[in-house]
Amino acid sequence: MTTTAQEMKATARPQVGKGAARATRRTGQVPGVIYGDKKPPLAISLDAAEVNKRIYAGHFLTTVYELDVDGQKHRVIPRAFQLDPVKDKPVHVDFQRLAPGATIRVHVPVRFVNHDASPGLKRGGTLNIVRHTVELYCPAEHIPENIIADLTGIEIAHSLHISAIKLPEGSRPVIRERDFTVATVVSSSGYLEEQAAAKAKAEADAAAAAAATAAGPVAEGAPGAAPVEGAAPAEGAAPAGDAKAKKE
Repeated sequence: MTTTAQEMKATARPQVGKGAARATRRTGQVPGVIYGDKKPPLAISLDAAEVNKRIYAGHFLTTVYELDVDGQKHRVIPRAFQLDPVKDKPVHVDFQRLAPGATIRVHVPVRFVNHDASPGLKRGGTLNIVRHTVELYCPAEHIPENIIADLTGIEIAHSLHISAIKLPEGSRPVIRERDFTVATVVSSSGYLEEQAAAKAKAEADAAAAAAATAAGPVAEGAPGAAPVEGAAPAEGAAPAGDAKAKKE
């Protein structure tokens, strides 16, 4: 699937530097720069409200733009932006030119699906996301909006690695030397307490059964044994009736 470029307008900035950037912001614009493709950097300014809307809409750094700078089109991708630490408003944006057929390095969000098909999550486990994004090399014309991580069959204490995720054609992970973990299913505290209680009960039942087996049956006539109905009293023992008579 070919990536569709979104259109955005900009204006060339004749001056650069901190003073010029501050002056640009005072007019309701955001200063920026276009670089790359073996061409000189181009200082630009963009509408602050428009940039703010696109940043907070999400996927800003993985979206290709057709940037119209005073009537001249530049195919670019945002590579970085800075926000005001107090107001959280954009104060600068960097764009990279995209040459035809270029391969670029981007962070692509991971979308997790089929939570209900994970036995570990069904038993009370918790999904621990190790990587919310994965850095990929992608063709500039085919940047995926996200990659899909399928949780089907994942048990507690099991992990989902990058090798289990199908990547779009032409894309590959930047990290190639190891099969890194994207997410794991871990035991929740409630599940651990339940497992510990069940284990303690099983151990207690096993100990009680072992003690009963070691003690064996109690022999008739042994001290502490219950008298058998109709049995003769032991030698030297007074009949029950005599004992009653003497007491009277």
